[in-house]
Amino acid sequence: MAEHHNDNQLPPQELAEACAAAMYERDLAVRHLGIKVLRMGPGEADLQMTVSEIMIQGHNSCHGGYLFTLADSAFAYACNSYDDACVALGCSIDYIAPGRLGDVLTARATQVSRSGRTGNYDVRIENQHGQLIAVFHGKSYKIRGTVRQQENQA
Repeated sequence: MAEHHNDNQLPPQELAEACAAAMYERDLAVRHLGIKVLRMGPGEADLQMTVSEIMIQGHNSCHGGYLFTLADSAFAYACNSYDDACVALGCSIDYIAPGRLGDVLTARATQVSRSGRTGNYDVRIENQHGQLIAVFHGKSYKIRGTVRQQENQA
């Protein structure tokens, strides 16, 4: 099992939820876009976003940048769920089907591997009908500090 920082020895589920709450409080981008954290767990996160008018591009579908933002956010919450501060080392996305105005999109991030300072996470974005919209892969890198104490760090 990969080591992780947990000063308070919270159970893993409670720690993941505490990390999500700390991140969400500081996450202006996610809150501005109306993205909600539906579910958290160790190495897992489900986030949801409704496609609004400002997200529609010239082909009358959701701009890929917003899909990337949703997937990247789910990845961020998943890889930071152990209270080790992590950033993205690299990410990629494949667009499968268009997101449409009013669609409720859910991004489900799942940890694939985690050891040393790096981790790998897969994210699936589906619409409210269960149709696959995009698949995303992110690689995380553990930096100094913790998620819950981030505001006190330089």
